[in-house]
Amino acid sequence: MSNIGCRIYTKINRPSPSLIEGFKGLPVANIDDCMNRIAACDSTLLPMNRVPLLGTAFTVRCPEGDNLMFHKALEMAQPGDVLVIAAGGSMHRSLCGEIMSRTAMAAGIKGFVVDGCIRDKDEIAEFTDFSVYAKGVTPNGPYKNGPGEINVPVSVCGQVICPGDILVGDGDGLLVIKPEEAAELIEKASKVSVMEDGQKADIASGKGLSKPWLQTKLDELGCEIF
Repeated sequence: MSNIGCRIYTKINRPSPSLIEGFKGLPVANIDDCMNRIAACDSTLLPMNRVPLLGTAFTVRCPEGDNLMFHKALEMAQPGDVLVIAAGGSMHRSLCGEIMSRTAMAAGIKGFVVDGCIRDKDEIAEFTDFSVYAKGVTPNGPYKNGPGEINVPVSVCGQVICPGDILVGDGDGLLVIKPEEAAELIEKASKVSVMEDGQKADIASGKGLSKPWLQTKLDELGCEIF
């Protein structure tokens, strides 16, 4: 019989590094606009430093305040992965800190996404090549009792994240992308970025921001102007 709630899956389908790299430098907001503005984790998930996040989701489901399977995942993840820790959003205990982060960095892991708390925020804030997202900070440490699951679909801050999904994060937040949709999104978001570069140039030159849609919408609403 399967031991539901205490299982580890060792194999995931990872997208190609070249596909992931296509999102490098693209603002999360622009990508999300191309996904009808519903693909981002909610605003309770916060960046703990200024390092952009880009990598493959390696998911962990664990009880609130417990990081046993988090430690196991650290041993299993591959370079380029991002550990996604679904812990029920508990704010009572931290699930990782500086030591686990440095362990992950040494293994080539790109970052942590924690649906809960971390500690050692001051140290993590100084990182320049490892990204951490979490809901908050507390010095209270975790238990290591289990159970938990590794590489199963998880829910984090309003988004379902599956092993092998592409994660893109910046100062605005975190976005979840299905690999089969990635190439089209890279093309669309790149065009949005080019358009915005033109808008910024118009603003800087004094031409201003063109908004032809504004009056059209007001007319549609029957707005009266006196």
